Amino acid sequence: MKKKLALLLACSMVLGLSACGSSSSTATTAAATTAAAETTAAAAETAAETEAAAETEASGMDALIEAAKAEGELTVYGSCEEEYLAAACQNFEKLYGITVKYQRLSTSEVYTKIKEEAGNPSGDVWFGGTTDPYNEAVADDLLEAYDAINAVNLMGDQYKDPENKWYGIYSGILGFMVNNEELERLGLEAPQSWDDLTKEEYKGLIMLSNPNTAGTAKLVINTMVQMKGHDEAMEYFKALDQNVIQYTKSGSGPSKMVGPGECVIGIGFLHDGIYQILQGYDNIGLIVPSEGTSAEIGATAIFKGCAHPNAAKLWIEYALSPDCVDLAKENGSYQFLVITNATQPEEAEQFGLDLSLTIDYDFEDAKANSAQYVEDFFEALGSSADSADTGRFLTE
Repeated sequence: MKKKLALLLACSMVLGLSACGSSSSTATTAAATTAAAETTAAAAETAAETEAAAETEASGMDALIEAAKAEGELTVYGSCEEEYLAAACQNFEKLYGITVKYQRLSTSEVYTKIKEEAGNPSGDVWFGGTTDPYNEAVADDLLEAYDAINAVNLMGDQYKDPENKWYGIYSGILGFMVNNEELERLGLEAPQSWDDLTKEEYKGLIMLSNPNTAGTAKLVINTMVQMKGHDEAMEYFKALDQNVIQYTKSGSGPSKMVGPGECVIGIGFLHDGIYQILQGYDNIGLIVPSEGTSAEIGATAIFKGCAHPNAAKLWIEYALSPDCVDLAKENGSYQFLVITNATQPEEAEQFGLDLSLTIDYDFEDAKANSAQYVEDFFEALGSSADSADTGRFLTE
């Protein structure tokens, strides 16, 4: 009898536990269903918001395109290489039916020009070239702020001005290009560091660009100040000057002289060296300085007070899209692109270029002090920016 009672009690407990499990399972299922419904509703709401935002953006772009077409013209000052500048302008004209005039000027030339024009610029937009002169223009209130729709495609906030007065489109590494054949003929090793460039054995073998006309040279000056400190940097440039045979007008000028042997060592952007190598000058070597270097951000911007403001805004949207930047590698420009939906040039990586090798460049210091550093540079060399030795400091 006791065995029967124990058996009945055990069965009752099992049945009770089963009932509890069933109740718990039902509750869990109901909670999961509710959570799933809430997730679906949230996803639907997010999708609706995204769709609405996309429609708003599309509507805004349509209105901008029509306003730009109504203006019908655009003038571009380009500080990238002319082949890329021409292709970008021609494609913009083809896409939107807007007549584009363009002129290739080095970045410091553009900055000087719009500063002299004092709010009544002869151009509408600036395209390409390193940002130090752009930042000088920002400091002088010469560029117009614009909240670009396509800025969402930038890889990070470091690739735009905090007030949206310029936007980055590419990045390039500063370094040395050397003529390996000439170095071998002279029995010299290639320089591996910035300090190596001051060695007496390189006297008369080096070219750098002119900071009066080229933003590249301003970047070199700012880089040395940030890496060495102001006073030591100026002493460095005094020593380097002893080895420089010429300061070219354009930042890409030294790269064009290395392959033919007009100079043995050129200081500039390494993507310009890649272009020369792919043109057939396989005697060129590319060197990233061992103690570090800086990377430019090539930019685009609207001139404040420009004659065609809507066409200028449309240019910014265009410049921040694959329609524009993907033309770079097709036209001899192999910089790293800073736009997420663009196609990176394989050539930069094939030649071993790596943005991680660059310093944390202080753009704010450069913005505030570039003009003074250039003056200090010329003073260190024993001349002024206005009266620099025209035999070596080219302006044409």
